[in-house]
Amino acid sequence: MREHRGPAFVDLQVNGFAGVDYNAEVSSEQIAVSFAAMEATGVGLCLPTIITSTFEHFRDCARRVLATGHPIIAGLHMEGPYISPQDGFRGAHPLSCVVDASMDDFRRRQDAADGQIRLLTLAAEVPGALTVIEGAVATGVRVALAHSNATTAQIAAAVSAGATMSTHLGNGCPAVLPRHPNVIWDQLATDQLWASLIVDGHHLPPATVKVMIRAKGPERCLLVTDAIMAAGAAPGRYRLGELEVVADPSGRVAVPGSLTLAGSSLTMPQAVGLASLWTSLDMGVAWAMASTQPASYLGLPTRGEASVRWSNDGATVEQVAFSPESQQDGG
Repeated sequence: MREHRGPAFVDLQVNGFAGVDYNAEVSSEQIAVSFAAMEATGVGLCLPTIITSTFEHFRDCARRVLATGHPIIAGLHMEGPYISPQDGFRGAHPLSCVVDASMDDFRRRQDAADGQIRLLTLAAEVPGALTVIEGAVATGVRVALAHSNATTAQIAAAVSAGATMSTHLGNGCPAVLPRHPNVIWDQLATDQLWASLIVDGHHLPPATVKVMIRAKGPERCLLVTDAIMAAGAAPGRYRLGELEVVADPSGRVAVPGSLTLAGSSLTMPQAVGLASLWTSLDMGVAWAMASTQPASYLGLPTRGEASVRWSNDGATVEQVAFSPESQQDGG
């Protein structure tokens, strides 16, 4: 067995958990129950993520999440609607709700969320993107790039405007891209961008995880789950907003009959174990990518402490414990 104890995990991208979709009409009580289930996997803080949608839908989802008052909430992650409308780059986001970026729209959504949008993901090339990046960053919001078909110059301009992260690098793009240049290489080579990675074997294969972390440097990599309601639940049919998806026994979540992935059923202890296994990095290094580093990216302290026991190779999670009070300072 392998065991590690340290600051509780911080998940910057979670769309749902334990049978509850944060992008659907569910009760705040149901959301609170899902947060408790997430804590049981060692997560002390998270950014509930609301994907591309109308203003009204975003407003209602945000208010239901925030009404729980749960201490796990570190803010909200607004992923879209300022993303590429192109198939492949758009991923599972609804085309009908994709719009150009505008500060008027962002302010409306931020006001509706009581100022709790802490992370905004957009595409660097959409009209209005640079203005929104500059405006959001000026108010303390972190801005990330994804679901984007930006050129090298457009990515550089977005970074100059204040973008500081690549959301789920290596995903949110078609299965086939130009060999080079492309949005993955350009973001991987940009030292100013942190990279969040979904380490589940479906979004990124082991060799890709190893190379990306080696190229970017473990200190600039963050592990996220991009979990939907299938995480912490049995395989079966689920939803992400209006989209019907299937979680198969391997943990892959996708639109039925399609290659399009739609979130994951990953948990943070699984991500940490696989990251350590596939990179041969010390478990403490992988743990930091899922705890202190995402907290540092947000400018927040971690909340609580977790301990995880894995099988000898780190591929299987055997036991997890979470305490909202830290017993030690380091991981």
